[in-house]
Amino acid sequence: MRCFEKISFEQFSKDISDDRELYETYNLPRRDTKFAAGYDIYSLEDFILKPTEIIKIPTGVKANMNDDEVLLLVDRSSQGFKYNVRMCNQIGVIDKDYYNNKDNEGHIFVKLQNEGDKDYIVKKGDAIIQGLFIKYLTVDNEDDKFKIRESDY
Repeated sequence: MRCFEKISFEQFSKDISDDRELYETYNLPRRDTKFAAGYDIYSLEDFILKPTEIIKIPTGVKANMNDDEVLLLVDRSSQGFKYNVRMCNQIGVIDKDYYNNKDNEGHIFVKLQNEGDKDYIVKKGDAIIQGLFIKYLTVDNEDDKFKIRESDY
């Protein structure tokens, strides 16, 4: 089942804050228009990204998807075009087996860098990145060596 979910409050407390009200009130990613391909992912808090600065941002979100899908995280076009702010890895790839992994429940983080010459100001609830679910193909002659084990999660 393809969906976004909040990480557990326990994981939220480890990664972000023990603020129960913040946990209860933040929004899951959503599309703003009927024909939007990307789901906007929102900032959990205010921050300022200064020129040349890099910041790792927790989203409080994890994603489940179908077996033949991947979630791609990409910059919002206005960030790069207007502010020269982009993700450090350019495109984030979230595989199905990242969901509910044993290390962090599949909590998605984003790392942004300000390559511009002005402060990039973000308010709580602003869209900071977008996610697109994409189907992918595999080769027909691939070895069947990728056995999924419950212990891997």
